[in-house]
Amino acid sequence: MGDQQMRSERINGLNEHLSGIKELIWKSLEARKFAYCPYSKFRVGAALLTHDGTVFTGCNVENACFCLGICAEKTAISKAVSHGYRDFKAIAIASDMCEQFVSPCGGCRQFMREFGANWDVYLSKPDGSYVEMTVEELLPASFGPEDLKMKKVNIRNEV
Repeated sequence: MGDQQMRSERINGLNEHLSGIKELIWKSLEARKFAYCPYSKFRVGAALLTHDGTVFTGCNVENACFCLGICAEKTAISKAVSHGYRDFKAIAIASDMCEQFVSPCGGCRQFMREFGANWDVYLSKPDGSYVEMTVEELLPASFGPEDLKMKKVNIRNEV
């Protein structure tokens, strides 16, 4: 295979990858439209990509009892888990903020971390621009399921 053909294949692969990211971000922007946020007026949408190419979307759903609301990221992940998925490739998150990229709350970062630290997170703006990070970068030195399997000291229950 010649150098020209190899370069062309790499460029085509990169174009397909970027196209896939843009499509995932577009789906998160679309999901944002369904947000139920009468209190904060802060719409958030998420689009979660599995390794087989399935996409699950979610939006934030607020509640008059504020602590009972659910974030877009948790909605999308919960939908995927309820369909048997446990391993994710990427998630795109969108909001209406024009001046900065939306970022998941701490609870969502930990929720994402439950399913691995090394998958992609795309933080976007309404114009489709984005910043790419990993779950690990969003939540460094995190606690995950593997930590529960580590050796612990033996504690006796004393009364």
